Amino acid sequence: MQPNVDPAALAQFERLAARWWDPDGESRALHDLNPARLGYVMERVELRGKAVLDVGCGGGLLSEALAAQSAKVTGIDLAPAVLETARLHLYESGLQIEYLERSAEALAAERPQQFDVITCMEMLEHVPDPAAIVEACADLLKPGGWLFLSTLNRTPQAFALAIAGAEYVMRLLPKGTHRYAQFIRPSELASALRAAALQLEDVSGLQYNPFTRAARVGGQTGINYLVAARKPS
Repeated sequence: MQPNVDPAALAQFERLAARWWDPDGESRALHDLNPARLGYVMERVELRGKAVLDVGCGGGLLSEALAAQSAKVTGIDLAPAVLETARLHLYESGLQIEYLERSAEALAAERPQQFDVITCMEMLEHVPDPAAIVEACADLLKPGGWLFLSTLNRTPQAFALAIAGAEYVMRLLPKGTHRYAQFIRPSELASALRAAALQLEDVSGLQYNPFTRAARVGGQTGINYLVAARKPS
């Protein structure tokens, strides 16, 4: 199976591994967005006892937040150093999470229809074929299961803030973290969900103020946005 991965993006995240859990480091935006992302999921699903998969889990920020809600969490990523950071942080948090170096496509072949909930946050814009990730997630979901996605819209506003502003002006992210051509319009993501036989339930904006470090769900979808979809029962 040809890996659905951008080697440059993978190397970028590997370089951030040791500082992933620093709330004031290069991953500060992920720390700030995490409560809003978790809240979006929890508004729609009772997580206690659910089998949850975090695709593109990175250093485990969202995985740990999900596990803290008594979910049975598996996190997958293709960056070994980042996964090691996630595993090491479990000694500090005391949570139990299964971390695997797997692609979504490979895991779908191993564990079809095994998960009640799947999250894939801030990851689709970093892979060559995001539709293949959506299809794999559909295969991994149990009937009636939920898929939650977040990504960046391909708009001039997103370019101005996520690339020009965050990477070059404010230097919140390393240069080259994002590529504008890989940003995904909501209509394109909706098309991928339909092709995977998933029902689109919601599209919501994800607002972030880097100066106050406040994040909230709602408002316009021109920059970051969240999507909830469901597999028919």
